[in-house]
Amino acid sequence: MRRTQQERSDATRAALIKAARDLFGVRGYHDVPAEEITRTAGVTRGALYHHFGDKLGLFRAVVEVVERELTAEVTEVLDHAPDPLSGLSGALGVFLDACLRPDVRQISLTDAPAVLGWDAWRELEAEHGLGLVAEHLAAARDAGLIVDTPVDALAQLVLATVMEAARMIANADDPDRVREDVQQVFAGWLGGLLRTA
Repeated sequence: MRRTQQERSDATRAALIKAARDLFGVRGYHDVPAEEITRTAGVTRGALYHHFGDKLGLFRAVVEVVERELTAEVTEVLDHAPDPLSGLSGALGVFLDACLRPDVRQISLTDAPAVLGWDAWRELEAEHGLGLVAEHLAAARDAGLIVDTPVDALAQLVLATVMEAARMIANADDPDRVREDVQQVFAGWLGGLLRTA
């Protein structure tokens, strides 16, 4: 059965993203030439330019794929938690564990801020994480689990802190130890938000 033009286009796009993710995840954006990506994907350089404009456009697409996957992992924990606060704590653990994976460390936490720029990276992180954080903090507040606080401001601060923690893990000589330290600090911080009366 012959594939449609759209199916061929989708397959080419997927092949480029997979090849680029595999290569960027191991060696980093700057050490992977576009020609190697297209050769690994089994497509022409013109296909890369047609679908993504350039290597930077392809990298952004790879970062977005990684972010969607991380969001799905976090959402899975949030959706199955007994309450919003437990969900946030569990989701934080899942996210921090993901920060230990070499491809996430290289693509999302090392190369993305450097290659895309700090503002574009933060915008991507907010697009994938801010709504989830705000929604679950609001639910925790509404359920009386945390003190009454401006959720939008708190969500921004939580996301910024989580992303800084992720960068600490990515840049650490001992990422496992830093991940444990960060989890401990966050547990204390979340404990400080608990409603006690």
